Amino acid sequence: MFEIRVICDPTETEPIVAALDRTFTVGTVTVYPMRDGKQNRLYARADHKPATPELAEDWPTPEQAYTDAPSINSEIGWTARSLADAECFTELDREFYLRKAALLDRIALLDEPGTTDSDATESAGAAALSLLDMGQPGIICDPRHYVRQQYAHWASHH
Repeated sequence: MFEIRVICDPTETEPIVAALDRTFTVGTVTVYPMRDGKQNRLYARADHKPATPELAEDWPTPEQAYTDAPSINSEIGWTARSLADAECFTELDREFYLRKAALLDRIALLDEPGTTDSDATESAGAAALSLLDMGQPGIICDPRHYVRQQYAHWASHH
């Protein structure tokens, strides 16, 4: 995983973001205007694309991953109760972090299609990246796809 910073004309922002998506596995691309207003700063976390594409069945769609998931409100309650019951964060197991990452992913999916710069999207990406680092350090994939894959596997065996 590495970070990319690009400074470009505002008219070049979309083509550069598209090129980053084609070249790397990219998380949320955050865009900030420069102080002079003449250029944009783009920031993104990225990783190399795998040498061979993963099979489609390895990466379920959100609909497939969350088909039998409890309601978002129910998962918010479960997450809050789990936090309240834990005396220390070290008591929280992988299931907690998986369900929390899936919850944040589902909330982010409620945003307008194509939205990549919302707080919900950033939170979902951060939780997904934490789960990915916890479970599979060194694996190269989109962290939110990893959450969906792991949640679908967990839900089918739980």
